[in-house]
Amino acid sequence: MPRKSVSSASGSAGTGPADAEAASPDAFGASGAARIGAAGDAPATSGARHDDDAEADIGRAALRARRVRRAQMWSLRAVLVAVWLGSWELAATHWIDPFFYSKPSLIWERLVQWFTEGTSQGSIWEQIEVTLQEAAGGFVLGAVAGIVLGILLGRARMIAEVAAPFIKAANAVPRIVLASLFVIWFGLGLSSKIATAFVLVFFAVFFNAFQGAREVDRNLVDNARILGAGRLQILTSIVVPSATSWILASLHSAFGFALIGAVVGEFTGASKGLGLLINRAQGTFDSAGIYAGMIVITVIALVAESLLTLVEKRLLKWRPQVAHADIKL
Repeated sequence: MPRKSVSSASGSAGTGPADAEAASPDAFGASGAARIGAAGDAPATSGARHDDDAEADIGRAALRARRVRRAQMWSLRAVLVAVWLGSWELAATHWIDPFFYSKPSLIWERLVQWFTEGTSQGSIWEQIEVTLQEAAGGFVLGAVAGIVLGILLGRARMIAEVAAPFIKAANAVPRIVLASLFVIWFGLGLSSKIATAFVLVFFAVFFNAFQGAREVDRNLVDNARILGAGRLQILTSIVVPSATSWILASLHSAFGFALIGAVVGEFTGASKGLGLLINRAQGTFDSAGIYAGMIVITVIALVAESLLTLVEKRLLKWRPQVAHADIKL
């Protein structure tokens, strides 16, 4: 029994090394594989990390280059403005009559007076509010009408051909002249200025919306029809998104037209507004007041342009970036 137990013990001992030998290659293989894997992954991981670091360095370098370029651009702009204003101030002080041409220091004094003491027509903020209401009203109404009619006529070829001569004739009418007619029709209130701004905005937006609806990819529309899309689905899913860039491009200049319409309407006849303020300054030979009114209108137009640019970026986030997309006028 003891021998048996020994043999069994030795057998078990014999099988132990065998098992150990059998297990050893697996264990070795596993550890070896782990070592090989670790040895193989290490260069791959370090290589990927190196690539990420390189991309991050390139991104930071590009960001620094953009910041430097932007700083240079704004510096050049500031230098140009300083040179322009300095030469104007110098010329008006020594060589030209400031009564006719004014000068930056007098314009600055007029602006300070308007914003601290008020204008001859009351608070400057009240004049700005009235002009903004007129311009915004004409801009919204003209843009909506131009977009709707432009897209509809752009997709209805027969109706567009019938309406073409009438639209061209209406576009040929000097729209600024219509301001006098609108004063007769609607009086001296906001309505006549909104109507003038509407006419100026409508055609600018209409032609872009019309062209944008015409430029839609024909194959895309045919494929949508084959897949069972209806007219409304094609209009909302293909035509309108395709024409959006055309429409937004026109809106940038359209708000400027709306401001022009409001100011021209106030020039023709009004009781408040920046146009009336400029008109009164002209009547009293206050050239500094005319320039000050122009500066206020320019600032309003630039702020509106910035807001429209933000809206455009938000609406066109889906559009792929093009080369030199950051260069805008």
